[in-house]
Amino acid sequence: MTREERTKRFLHDRFGLFIHWGLYAIPARGEWVRSHERISKAEYERYFAEFDASRYDPKAWARAAREAGLKYAVLTTKHHDGFCLFDSGLTEYKATNAPAGRDLVREYVDAFRAEGLGIGFYYSLIDWHHDDYPAYGDRYHPERDNEAFRDKPIDFDRYVAYMHGQVKELLTTYGKIDIMWFDFSYDDMTGEKWKASELVGMIRSLQPHVVIDNRLGNINAKLPESYAGDFYSPEQIIPPGGIVDANGRPLPWEACITLNENWGYYAEDRAFKPPMHIVRALVECVSKNGNLLLNVGPDAKGEIPRESLDALAGVGEWLRRNGDSIYGCGASELPKPEWGRYTRKGDKLYAHVYDRGIGPIYFQGLKGKIKQARLLRDGSELSVSVPWMADHYSDTDTGAFILLKGAELPDEWDTVIELELLPEGERA
Repeated sequence: MTREERTKRFLHDRFGLFIHWGLYAIPARGEWVRSHERISKAEYERYFAEFDASRYDPKAWARAAREAGLKYAVLTTKHHDGFCLFDSGLTEYKATNAPAGRDLVREYVDAFRAEGLGIGFYYSLIDWHHDDYPAYGDRYHPERDNEAFRDKPIDFDRYVAYMHGQVKELLTTYGKIDIMWFDFSYDDMTGEKWKASELVGMIRSLQPHVVIDNRLGNINAKLPESYAGDFYSPEQIIPPGGIVDANGRPLPWEACITLNENWGYYAEDRAFKPPMHIVRALVECVSKNGNLLLNVGPDAKGEIPRESLDALAGVGEWLRRNGDSIYGCGASELPKPEWGRYTRKGDKLYAHVYDRGIGPIYFQGLKGKIKQARLLRDGSELSVSVPWMADHYSDTDTGAFILLKGAELPDEWDTVIELELLPEGERA
């Protein structure tokens, strides 16, 4: 199966939910708390003893995701701290042995699949709990400066076998999986250090359709490795011009973005992005042929913060009316207009208008090319015309105009005008 075949649904869906959840939700200072605060394994164990997931309701998560217009989700099955939300047969450090006593991944898969959403697994290549993962001198390990670990013997091959074994468990226990999201490589911990060719070969043999991110190798290389992945994954940034490979060809990509400032639950982080911000970020990604993976961090009990749910609900209401300008859409060949952005799907061009300006909206280069114009949110007809004064301006011979009545935009977040373009042979 080719990359184009594997990524077809992924690139159609455009909008996914990232979910960071684990023991780190209890200290509530982000998913890197153990590394940042150099918490020992023994000190961190108290969170394992407390993790009960007592208000975890994946059906509610899945329902909120579907109503928000999200099309797939990616859950942290194991983060850097090594704690597994699934019932792995290779470790005792898992949710079924914590007070939760449940396979939390199984419940996630069943709930999200029931809502018709794509299923994704995040899996950390790093593991600060495993005895054979390098500690002393590592850039990130909580024990990196602990002299007691300086001469501690490790068998890294044993760790890699463990990691491969867990990936195999994830891909053979829960049915069809759509996305395998690895995190992350650094320094010399990259590529074949993870036995990446063998790992990806196993993944492809088990689930040839699964889409894999780029954090095992270098997808931008002129000759990418066999394990380089299917899509690029910029983090906390939307690339200014989209993503192309070393040969200048567009690459599938997905920007992963937090709803506030942290991935895992951080009780004091109240910097939640408003729905308008999220809508425009999604539009920007799609206008550059990319996806948006938007993160939520459930709390220690398993509830998604109310602020996150409210933001998702707002985005969902906008998508209910305007989703045709997102799903199945990509970049337009037209340059970015001064009033907003374009997305396109076949003969439908979607104008995302952010700035009302004065007078009619100007569409450069579209004179004689528009069959009809509609306000996407309600289907109301809009008139395409040339104002009487337009003949006095030199660049209007190729442009079209649409008048939006009133001083305010119908939708201040993003007013979408659907333009049906004439076939090439019928254009003036």
